[in-house]
Amino acid sequence: MNKIDLTTITVSEASAKMKSGEMTSVALTEAYLAQIEKSNKDINAYLEVFDDAIASAKASDKRRAAGKVGALEGIPCAIKDNILIKGKIASSASKILENYHATYDATAVSKLKDAGAIFLGRTNMDEFAMGGSTENSAFGVTRNPYDLERVAGGSSGGSAAAVAMNGALFALGSDTGGSVRQPSSFCGVVGLKPTYGAVSRYGVMAMGSSLDQIGPITKTVTDNELIFKTISGKDDKDGTTLSSEKTGIHTNRKPVIGIPRHFLGEGIKKDVLDNFDASIKRLENIGYKTVEIELPNISYSLMVYYIVMPAEVSSNMARFDGVKYGLHVDGANIIDDYFKTRRAGFGREVIRRILLGTYVLSSGYYDAYYNRANAVRKMITDDFVKAFETVDIIATPTAPSPAFRIGEKNNDPVSMYLEDIFTVTANLTGLPAISLPSGFAKAGDKDLPLGLQFIGKFGEEGTIFDVGKSFMGEV
Repeated sequence: MNKIDLTTITVSEASAKMKSGEMTSVALTEAYLAQIEKSNKDINAYLEVFDDAIASAKASDKRRAAGKVGALEGIPCAIKDNILIKGKIASSASKILENYHATYDATAVSKLKDAGAIFLGRTNMDEFAMGGSTENSAFGVTRNPYDLERVAGGSSGGSAAAVAMNGALFALGSDTGGSVRQPSSFCGVVGLKPTYGAVSRYGVMAMGSSLDQIGPITKTVTDNELIFKTISGKDDKDGTTLSSEKTGIHTNRKPVIGIPRHFLGEGIKKDVLDNFDASIKRLENIGYKTVEIELPNISYSLMVYYIVMPAEVSSNMARFDGVKYGLHVDGANIIDDYFKTRRAGFGREVIRRILLGTYVLSSGYYDAYYNRANAVRKMITDDFVKAFETVDIIATPTAPSPAFRIGEKNNDPVSMYLEDIFTVTANLTGLPAISLPSGFAKAGDKDLPLGLQFIGKFGEEGTIFDVGKSFMGEV
């Protein structure tokens, strides 16, 4: 059997080679485990590598020999640490859940199991998905495979780095304000935030319940579409899910791409803007029409997000009380237990967002902040609906900068939050969005990846996949 080139192989190619007998799942899994052993000590993409991966691969090869082949049969993958796999630790990169073992599978995990995927391990993340750099993990920062002195992005930094370092064929992350797309941009991979409700949230630890979505991270758009189709669909355990018939629609004509040029102003690095302009020219050269559009209220999106999201965080984090599961620290009484457990178990960013969320929900401030933010959220959504009357896709950079240095923004949370400026709108509006590798920016002797974001109409992942494949030269 020929040596497997993990730098170029895709899900589609691996499936074809296993079908032809040129490769086995065991051989492929062993190759990834060897690469993880080599790279993870420096990058810290994985918090745990599962000891049953080879056994799962052997079982997959037996199924294939018996003619029982799933859509992802024998394909090794990585799962973000806030997505439950029955029997495995799911800590959400927090001390408060350091030894918590999941008692059931997330729906997305169940669908991957049914499709024959092999789980290599659980990946690092910002604690409870709160952050944009994976520096807020209780178990150490994840480093960028392109430059170990820089962040991998967040909160799904471990998942993006796992794919970028050739440590998994694909990975799942969760995206609340850009947490799949921004690290995908920083690490030079493809990351999708699906339409809200396209993928079940059952079994993913809630951060912002009206914002969260599980999304795939891959090396190609073709692979991303395959993973999305595998994990999407109606789920009786999640009342917000949509039927698969309502997602993945393809347009029957050449999509028109809208550019909100008025929004590409302050805060965006020159090399990012130059790369974006070159990407738009590339789209025009392959036959796409681009037009400038107005999104009048988009400048308020980051402010709205950082009111709505902490409010939902405050509510969702209340369940971690030292009584039902996870860490317990004894105090003088039950109230003291609660305070001491949360003080010992939660990191700084989680505490910051709980405090901010509790404040905006408190008596006297609820109407002034939370209700007003939701009203503006509706205005932003209406702006997108109106824009989509004349265009099919809206394009922006994924992030305003390439990956920044580890520690650079730790003492400036506002600067860190500004990294989400282009990504939060898709979560506020529920629209699908994808980040594609679009080139590089020079930083000394390093080439740092940059990303191009496509935002699509509600339920029309198929359109952004089609244009994404054209942009990437996959068709």
